[in-house]
Amino acid sequence: MTDPNMEFAALLCSRLCHDLLSPVGALNNGLELMADETDPEMRQRCLDLLGDSARTSANKLKFFRLAFGSAGGYGDSVPAHEARTAIEGMYAAAGRVTVNWMVAEEALAKLPAKILLNLALIAGDALVRGGQLDIGAEHRDSVVEIVVRAEGPKIVLDPELRAALGGATSSADVTSRSAAAWMVHTLVAGVNGHIMLSDPADPVLLFGASLPA
Repeated sequence: MTDPNMEFAALLCSRLCHDLLSPVGALNNGLELMADETDPEMRQRCLDLLGDSARTSANKLKFFRLAFGSAGGYGDSVPAHEARTAIEGMYAAAGRVTVNWMVAEEALAKLPAKILLNLALIAGDALVRGGQLDIGAEHRDSVVEIVVRAEGPKIVLDPELRAALGGATSSADVTSRSAAAWMVHTLVAGVNGHIMLSDPADPVLLFGASLPA
């Protein structure tokens, strides 16, 4: 019998490998071009390609370390600026998405930080033609409120991801594509929190999560 935890870990690994394939492949292509290129201008272009691909790979790894990993080295909380840097590196660095950071807290507990990062991942991926991500988190009384809003010329949230976020997907039906959404639902439900999703017909995409502090 397959261990469901191992199966889910494999799905997350598949997602990570899928996202890293393009920049790492570009690194390999750049190195191959450099090996045979003698023209100084073309060699500079190869170096530029290698630099861009290396930065993209590093940004993605930093993001996935916080979003999917245990965020080791940060103690019980993650500095808010680290989460912001990870999200901006993942999306804003390419120039297609603007990140509007509205988190006044200096640090977020690891669970809210992980949920915020994964909601930002889902919302950012839905901005297929770029746009703006508004990200907020606030600790009020005994509750942590997280809001992620995506606005752009074309927003596409796969029904599979919407179902996983809303708890309409069983663990057996989770895929590498919906793994992050299913993880968010599972983590929030595990602490008796709540997730809010905007209607598919709304012109903007809005996620909300309410967690006991």
